[in-house]
Amino acid sequence: MSDIEISPALGTRRWWALGALALSVLVVGLDLFVLSLALPTLSVDLHATTGDLQWFVDAYSLVLAAALLPAGLLGDRLGRKRLLTCALVVFGLASLACAYSKTTGELIAARAVLGLAAAVILPLALAVLPVMFTPEERPRAIGIVGGATFLGYPLGPILGGWLLDNYWWGSVFLINVPIVLIALVAVTYLMPESRGTARFRIDVIGVLISSAGLAALTYGVIRAGDDGWSDTAAITTMVVGVLVLAGFIGWERAIRRSRWLPLVDLELFRSAGFSWGTALATMISFALFGLTFAMPQFFLDVRGLDSLGSGIRLLPLIGGLAIGLAIGQRLQSVRKSRDGGPDKPPAAGPRLIGSCGFAIMAAALAVGTTTSPASGTGFTSAWFAVTGLGLGLAMPTMLNAALSALSPARSGSGSALMTAARQVGATIGVAVLGTALGSVYRSKLSLPGVPTAIATLARGSVGTGVAVAERLRSPQLLDAVHQAFASGVDVMLWICAGIAIASALLAALFLPRRMAGVTEPGESSEPTKPAATARAE
Repeated sequence: MSDIEISPALGTRRWWALGALALSVLVVGLDLFVLSLALPTLSVDLHATTGDLQWFVDAYSLVLAAALLPAGLLGDRLGRKRLLTCALVVFGLASLACAYSKTTGELIAARAVLGLAAAVILPLALAVLPVMFTPEERPRAIGIVGGATFLGYPLGPILGGWLLDNYWWGSVFLINVPIVLIALVAVTYLMPESRGTARFRIDVIGVLISSAGLAALTYGVIRAGDDGWSDTAAITTMVVGVLVLAGFIGWERAIRRSRWLPLVDLELFRSAGFSWGTALATMISFALFGLTFAMPQFFLDVRGLDSLGSGIRLLPLIGGLAIGLAIGQRLQSVRKSRDGGPDKPPAAGPRLIGSCGFAIMAAALAVGTTTSPASGTGFTSAWFAVTGLGLGLAMPTMLNAALSALSPARSGSGSALMTAARQVGATIGVAVLGTALGSVYRSKLSLPGVPTAIATLARGSVGTGVAVAERLRSPQLLDAVHQAFASGVDVMLWICAGIAIASALLAALFLPRRMAGVTEPGESSEPTKPAATARAE
């Protein structure tokens, strides 16, 4: 293999290949949320216990978290196209296995394999961008892939709701198969192979330590979200996970000068773009997953909508996201001179775009805190759309800031590190914000004159509260449940708004003013080797 400039034909093909990458991450985004709507049906059809239902979700999350870092390294070592192709095949087969599972054990095992494939797809879809696209082209490419990632989150409940209303539960997994087939064909024929050229020994010990640490931390957070933050086992597991990850960092420092290539390039954290881009993307994943966790419950249990109707109410988030992506990409693109002179630098850099995007999100979420059971669809749609607009500006900008610091040779392991941080942030977000939501719901639910046993049931969750009120035919109890849950949503949205405000301030203070590889007026415009110069076969 040798360095080659991308030919005109390859230049056209790589944009089509980008569409394949977008499909790849879309199917993973769909699978993150599509299962949640099917859990009540699975509990009946597979005779699943509460513990089984929890493992249907957790098996996917735990394997995904544990396998992210080694997946990125293997992509650098074995070839990103080769590994991505294999992962898509495995994802498709595992989706079929999920759809036709006959027992809870079969479904849990298939979900774990799905998580393994997703751990390869997510980082490698980002890893090939520094290899295939120049710094000037990268904002558009990241916007497309990043937009597809977040598109899957609201689309999952919409498609899942429609399928569950019309077909059996296995259909929520079968929707993955045609998308995977299209992505597989496109990746095979359109995407160039790329890998790091250096030969190195795989850091097996680092793989084991990092996987154990990430799995322990993720499991502890999930358990704390389910059983409470005073649960001894949850706290112990989280502490063990943090200590193991600290030991992993020490190990990575110790082997930097050995024949083994460290699993994580700690030198990346010297880059403000990578450090703050990754940190801020993680913070906003924390807030976003809390939002997508709570609002479908609000539409289902407070507004009384069905699964499909609840999913459709998330569409304004997609519309705002699309507009934000388009604006952000345009602001970050190099502007062609109309008079034949030198190209002009982008209209704005990551510092300005990121801080503005986060500020817009914060304002929209603050407005969302006034949502009540009486709020109309127009009101919720408006603040959802503005939230999506801010997200579309901020998130791809953070990813671009981080990816700009990666060399093509280590883009796989660097992207995996980013993705692992975002995944842990999202898991913590669901657990922490879910706990806050549940605590406020229980404290605000006033049930004078209601027997203790019934009151305990009603305080268990908003779904149980609604079911108890309907069984008792008590409009007063139903209204109390709705008001209490709406109060919990308001507090949760204030927390999300606070995270967005903090992110805006940090972005304004610490992000670089411009992306790496983009020159300002008056700087040397000597040509540099583009990031799209690939180690390609």
